Amino acid sequence: MSKVIIVTGAANSIGRTTCRQLMQAGHTVYVSSREMSGPIARGIEEAGSNPGQPGPDLRTIEFDVSSESSVTSAVETIIAENSRLDVVVHNARQVVYGPAETFTPEQLAELYDTNVLIAQRLNRAALPQLRKQGQGLLIWITSSSARGSSVPFLGACASTEAALDSLALSYAGELARWGVETTIIVPSALGPGHYVRSGRPQDTVRAEEYADGPTADVSEIALAGLARLSPKDTCPQDVASTVANVVNMPFGQRPLKVHFGPDDDGAAAVDAVADRARTELFRRIGLEDLLKPVLIR
Repeated sequence: MSKVIIVTGAANSIGRTTCRQLMQAGHTVYVSSREMSGPIARGIEEAGSNPGQPGPDLRTIEFDVSSESSVTSAVETIIAENSRLDVVVHNARQVVYGPAETFTPEQLAELYDTNVLIAQRLNRAALPQLRKQGQGLLIWITSSSARGSSVPFLGACASTEAALDSLALSYAGELARWGVETTIIVPSALGPGHYVRSGRPQDTVRAEEYADGPTADVSEIALAGLARLSPKDTCPQDVASTVANVVNMPFGQRPLKVHFGPDDDGAAAVDAVADRARTELFRRIGLEDLLKPVLIR
């Protein structure tokens, strides 16, 4: 069945391929018009969109992800046009690399706004409709850095992924009785090029102190080591295909977490232990039913 889907972060490589995959599966996909660029437009053509014919459908809508009122207005428009909203894909993100101390509080706040608060704004706008329907799906694209070993100079970015992961898990339990499912997609974070191309700290003076002091070789060693473990970045197509597969699964069969890529940082192993602990705790406190969503009729 065709679904109505909103995707954030449509301008990045994962977002572009995800939109294309979802369109090819016949879903109606909404993205912010601010993210509509050449690559996204080409994605429509590659998907083979035929106006007036059943099939791929990507629609742009004006909204500012940094404004709660703007996001709310956009979601209301989507619902008015379709009488429903089925899936929210949280993909907006910013990647940064550098010693944690060298990121100013303002820069870190901006990072948390992009990587965490955008998802919260969209959830607050979309969830009243999903709960009203008694069925819906939240997909969160995070990173293995949320649970994996803490590599130096990745702390600022990894902390936002950990926050997003924790938020997603909380939502999973809180929405289960409303019929809203949660899937957290966790690509491997061990692609060195991913960090070479990322943002840098604004406090360049302190960054130079790290670069010239006893930690001068840490970045080179870390990136070289990551390169040996994971010579290639995770393919955006892999993430997009996983999103499309989860969307197309029947209700009740969607996994809470999907890991793929090498588990060199141990994230999948840590998550397996954490999932068992969460399951056992819910049973002990009498909330075992929150481990699986139920349809509201």
